[in-house]
Amino acid sequence: MGLEERSAGAVVYYPEREPLYLLLHYPGGHWDFPKGNIEAGETEEQAALREIKEETGLEVRLVPGFREVITYFYVRGGKRVRKSVTYFLAEAPSVEVSLSWEHRGYKWLRYPDALLRLTFDSTRRVLAKAHRYLTSLLRA
Repeated sequence: MGLEERSAGAVVYYPEREPLYLLLHYPGGHWDFPKGNIEAGETEEQAALREIKEETGLEVRLVPGFREVITYFYVRGGKRVRKSVTYFLAEAPSVEVSLSWEHRGYKWLRYPDALLRLTFDSTRRVLAKAHRYLTSLLRA
């Protein structure tokens, strides 16, 4: 049995006529959503809210009904790690981000630009599902 890691995060958006999505620039060079490891005793939702606050300074509100899990493998210290990340959809109260030391930068982007900027296909699929979900809520 290999190593397992569980993280939680969110597709964070700011509600404008056309929502803006928050992407973080990681030290490895990739663009992704805010996320981090779930600590002992935390729910996925608690971990997502804590990580977003730590990484961006934002106190977001999770939008009920959206939850998407992706799984991938990476190598750490010569060992294969199976990582699963649970993403929620979260509304930001403002676009004022105070970035943590963990990231090199951030951008608020409209959906088509965010889709192009994201590095990984798996997170592009999460954004597409989140955008469809959000759009259906806004139309209701």
